[in-house]
Amino acid sequence: MEKKRTEATEARAAATPAHDRGRATKRKLIETTARLSEERPGAEVSVAEIAKAAGVFPNQVTYHFGSKDALLVHAAFLGLLHDTRRVERLGRQAPDAAAFRRNVARAVLSLPALPAVARALAAAVSKPELAPVVDRHLQLLFRQSERYLGRLAEARGWSTRRPLGVEARTFWSTALGAVLLVRAGAHGSATELDLAGSLTVEDGSGQREVRGSPPPGVRR
Repeated sequence: MEKKRTEATEARAAATPAHDRGRATKRKLIETTARLSEERPGAEVSVAEIAKAAGVFPNQVTYHFGSKDALLVHAAFLGLLHDTRRVERLGRQAPDAAAFRRNVARAVLSLPALPAVARALAAAVSKPELAPVVDRHLQLLFRQSERYLGRLAEARGWSTRRPLGVEARTFWSTALGAVLLVRAGAHGSATELDLAGSLTVEDGSGQREVRGSPPPGVRR
């Protein structure tokens, strides 16, 4: 019995480094794909190019992600989460709620990763197997935006006319929808979209504040 326990412990110890290596490889592939997509916006990046840049074998893409499309989804949202850090800095620098709405809307529409995320959303429509991956990343984006807005509103005494979870979802849905329309061939430009109008953040003095509970699936 003691021998079996020892063998099991040794087997788990041997498996741990392999597991860590697998996670490191996945992370490296995602980061490499995000970087290549940013360097070559709109261009098709092959599995061979991604693998070569990441220093791995091409079959590791399908081994870890199932398909190149799934890897592209992960990379697109990683790029977007990196980009949103700049948006958050601009938001914190705004002197009032009106400036916050303008600055954040303008910054989001110019994010380099936004078109890649729009492509990921479009791919999930035609390839249902990608939908869970897209949804997982969207929920993370919504939760992070909700927490950021909640902390900033509390610190500044700002309010919103709807629950913070709804505020975050509405804003990002509007921004991503605008990019999808452009990709679908709709005429127009970002200057014709009132993305700032999708935000209801207001200076708290004398304004109605609606907090409420977040919608289902959104955690604080």
